[in-house]
Amino acid sequence: MNHKVVIPNVFTLANLLLGILSLVYTMDHAYRMAAIMILLAMVLDGMDGKVARKLDVASPFGKELDSLSDLVSFGVAPAILIYAAHLFNPFGGWGLVIAILFVLCGAVRLARFNILSITTHFLGIPITVAGPLMAIFSLAGDRLPGLFFPIAMVLLSALMVSNLRVPKI
Repeated sequence: MNHKVVIPNVFTLANLLLGILSLVYTMDHAYRMAAIMILLAMVLDGMDGKVARKLDVASPFGKELDSLSDLVSFGVAPAILIYAAHLFNPFGGWGLVIAILFVLCGAVRLARFNILSITTHFLGIPITVAGPLMAIFSLAGDRLPGLFFPIAMVLLSALMVSNLRVPKI
């Protein structure tokens, strides 16, 4: 077995760990730390693929592990953070519906990405963009109007499952 194959997966699992920590911080009402965990997960997510390609150990397993980690770190964690910090009180059940919609659209986006082999662009905005954007918005929290959060979440949800062509950088 090539032990180099483990290295990018460590980055991916660290991404997942940060997503889980974000959820824990959200449960503890430490919303700022929860948002920071999502942003740190974004940094690690950007590194795992690069490391895999550099070591020439990219694999279908790594791609699936990355998608599962991304769903937690950039789908579930931001949705729960935004729901708890910005949607629960003013919007109640509707806020929950919006948060769930974000996660469901993120899952569809990741599944679609995994079955398509498009090398020139993404179809729909990546969940790895939508989730960190919501974390950044959460950090700006009080400076944004109350309706900003549900509108942003619904818009990003729709953009994730859209046919919008987003260039790969």
